[in-house]
Amino acid sequence: MTQDWLTIHEGSAPLVIGLPHTGTDIPQAIEARMTSPWLARKDADWWVDRLYDFAAEMGATLVRTGVSRSVIDVNRDPSGVSLYPGMTTTSLCPTETFDGEPLYRDGEQPDSAEIEERRTLWFDPYHAALLHQIERLRKGGPVVLYDAHSIRSVVPRLFEGELPQFNIGDNGGATCATELTRALETACADSGLSQVTNGRFKGGWTTRHYGRPEAGVHAIQMELADRGYMADPAGPVTPDNWPSAYKPQHAEPMRRNLRRILTACIAFAESQR
Repeated sequence: MTQDWLTIHEGSAPLVIGLPHTGTDIPQAIEARMTSPWLARKDADWWVDRLYDFAAEMGATLVRTGVSRSVIDVNRDPSGVSLYPGMTTTSLCPTETFDGEPLYRDGEQPDSAEIEERRTLWFDPYHAALLHQIERLRKGGPVVLYDAHSIRSVVPRLFEGELPQFNIGDNGGATCATELTRALETACADSGLSQVTNGRFKGGWTTRHYGRPEAGVHAIQMELADRGYMADPAGPVTPDNWPSAYKPQHAEPMRRNLRRILTACIAFAESQR
């Protein structure tokens, strides 16, 4: 089902995949107030929807917003509370990029009324769709919510050094059963690539909000370092080198790894039914 900016693929497996940051759509009236169309899209989770497109064949349900995270970030606490107190992060309606560059011209930042309007237009419907799919599948037993993300491997303002390839987040074990986290860790280890659990990324608002393992909803976030499936500059990015093109041959090894990871998610959920 496609509803303008919201795309939903309904599957029968006990797995829901959220794709909150792959969108690049920005209403013209908002983009006209921004400093740069490129900066406005710079921090998208580039190509992640294409990276996981095989998941539909596995029976997974996918929920994707086409709206850019620079318009509204559907993975942030709508109350404005920081997910990572004391650390640099972006807000519900970001006003700067991950690197600290301003997204809006002076005096053009959204005020509280506009932020609330954007929440009504895009945040609330996205989460209503996500909740509907979780509840639809939960009628048959426990379900896994897998929030799919990616980010550049090197973003000094957000974290030191090079990010591990796989970054699993379950908010310190609160959002899913330990068995699910361990299953994903094992699947990642089989790739031979670096991984960490609850490192810089412990799970965003989606994972923390829906993760209720005692109620049969096991939520987990996967943050990939971009270098695993696309050309990811080690230094500063510019309009000339970012985003790099999606090349299926480059991405295929990562897709095989992700297939193994999603298989582990489905196997876990089925074992709980």
